[in-house]
Amino acid sequence: MDAERKDKVEIKHDQKPSTNDMASKQKGEKKEVPLEKLTKAELIEKLKAGEESAKKYLDLYVRAQAEMDNLKKRLRREKEDFLKFANESLLKELLPVVDNLENALKHAQDEGSVDALREGIELTLKGMKDALSKAGVEEVKAIGERFDPNFHYAVSQEETDKVETGTVVQELQKGYVLNQRLLRPAMVVVSKNPQPGEADTDTTTAGEEQES
Repeated sequence: MDAERKDKVEIKHDQKPSTNDMASKQKGEKKEVPLEKLTKAELIEKLKAGEESAKKYLDLYVRAQAEMDNLKKRLRREKEDFLKFANESLLKELLPVVDNLENALKHAQDEGSVDALREGIELTLKGMKDALSKAGVEEVKAIGERFDPNFHYAVSQEETDKVETGTVVQELQKGYVLNQRLLRPAMVVVSKNPQPGEADTDTTTAGEEQES
């Protein structure tokens, strides 16, 4: 029994921190002293340290603000340049169209140049369509299609029994989409089936007029 008690006492003694360890721990943990208890010299030293920190953070803030201003200016210049030259590739594609028009006008000054003028206009139109196609512009399908208010603009109706009601039978002006977004709707005429009895009504009316 005495041996067991002795072992327990030794174990508890080993677990108790030594005086040197506690002293070193207190040295590592610097206790914050209230300002009221600081001496004048300590207050001056603390104030100087605060001024140095303030200058450091102010300098960092000024640098960051300058970088932000430069970034904004650069982005603004890039945006302006983009808006100025956004259509550069499309305009390059249209320059040959201008050349074809100029050549067509030159040939039109000669006598008997109707065929040459027609050919020049056809080439110009083809070049224009090719340039628009490369830019993502496509024609809206109209003739023979079901009327779609998202892509068609109906200006009138035409009575006919050859197609179903609501079918586009005429295209007065082509419509276009840019990358599937509508640029301009197609101006169309939509079919309308004749109302039943209209012909009989007209015949009856004509007969009544003859009897009278």
